[in-house]
Amino acid sequence: MSTRGSLIERVRAELDQQPAMREVGMFGGRAFMVNGKLVVSVGGDEDLLVRVEPARAAELLAIDGALPAEMGGRSMGPSWMLVESGAVETDEGLSFWLGVALAYNQTLGARHRDQRPREK
Repeated sequence: MSTRGSLIERVRAELDQQPAMREVGMFGGRAFMVNGKLVVSVGGDEDLLVRVEPARAAELLAIDGALPAEMGGRSMGPSWMLVESGAVETDEGLSFWLGVALAYNQTLGARHRDQRPREK
């Protein structure tokens, strides 16, 4: 078990060096945004809502503690997973899931820039 504090504090420490990182209240918890896009959100029960590459959903759901994310009893889709608190209680577990989320976040940034209309 980590001795570094709450999950919010641990996520904050891990993401502190990311460009344009900010925190906002979202999904009933504390969301962490990088480059204007949600990376993860820490819930009150210290579960982690993680935004992932949809093509990796089946692979990632096979990992202990990973579940399809739901809101209001409905699926949030393949880009969203709920990672149970036990799966991120170690620094290694948290680093893994943050790495997965940050990798997808980087592709969203590139895709967003590429879809902007070009000036003539």
